[in-house]
Amino acid sequence: MSAALDDTERDESIRMIRDSAAAVAPPGGDLKRVRDLRFKDPGFDRETLRRMGEMGWIGLRAPEGRGGAGLGMGEACALAEALGGGLAPEPLIPCALSAGLLAATGGAGPLDAALAGEMVVLTAWQERADTLDVPGTADAPRRFVPMAAGADLFLVPVREGGKLALYAQPATGAGVAVERTQDGGNVGTLRPSLGGAEKVAGDAEAALAAALDEAALATSAYLLGVMERAFGMTVDYLKTRQQFGRVIGTFQALQHRAADLSMQIALTRASVEAAAASLDGGATGDARRAVVSRAKARAAEASMAVTRGCVQLSGGIGYTDDYDVGLYLRKAMVLANQYGSAALHRRRFMALVPESDE
Repeated sequence: MSAALDDTERDESIRMIRDSAAAVAPPGGDLKRVRDLRFKDPGFDRETLRRMGEMGWIGLRAPEGRGGAGLGMGEACALAEALGGGLAPEPLIPCALSAGLLAATGGAGPLDAALAGEMVVLTAWQERADTLDVPGTADAPRRFVPMAAGADLFLVPVREGGKLALYAQPATGAGVAVERTQDGGNVGTLRPSLGGAEKVAGDAEAALAAALDEAALATSAYLLGVMERAFGMTVDYLKTRQQFGRVIGTFQALQHRAADLSMQIALTRASVEAAAASLDGGATGDARRAVVSRAKARAAEASMAVTRGCVQLSGGIGYTDDYDVGLYLRKAMVLANQYGSAALHRRRFMALVPESDE
């Protein structure tokens, strides 16, 4: 479907996606829901995730023939950006990764329930910190599974006969070790137990590599929404806070710092949108991986710089937990390294696009 859209239809599709996101993350709305869910299990609202499934968000990228919407990365990134602005804690990106993986590999088992948001299906692929490699070691712990406390089912890739098979392991009785994250969410460590798991795909390697790249790009867009909203709140503060009888936004030093942050946001937007357009234009192989890495490296570094800068520009109140800007910094701290840190993606980009002597 996505490839058939012309520019006008694509713009309208993206606008509609942004409008629909307001149901979960209203622009400029308060963050009471986010605060109420922090540091509690499962760390998100299952009913809200189910609504996301009903609106087609979990299957946004899945083919129409497999029950998805068949839309492009432009739409997926627009949605992720809007949800980032509202700090939606629901694991939409990890759930979309799993649904897309099932759809691409023909793993019919839990696909319908995953697309509908009725079952929280998370892919447990990572065996060590800061990597996009998937060794598929059968008995190795799978680490850093986002929002694992709320999972119903884990997809576990396992190397078999030179191929990467995919198993569905129920969360019940799985013995997941859960740790809290800075933003009030959680990550889990799963020890695979294939005795009670169902094999849902015989070769998921290519599909998983593509899904991880899309998740990294969607996370970049989420971080773009995080930094843009934090900056907007900070600009509002600079326009109203007075010191020495003047609005502090008129101080030249603060204006210069704000301008630097604004530039970081603009550069991130350009990188994310260019990457989404490249994927929707059919980029494959090294070209696809390179644009994703460029966007994720930019978003990871810029989100930390912008949210830290916003806390500093907000003065003493910015360092209190009650002040909402700090929530955006905490979210950036968690997501900056998810699906690869800035350092990892810079290394991958340079390996894929080496500097030319010409």
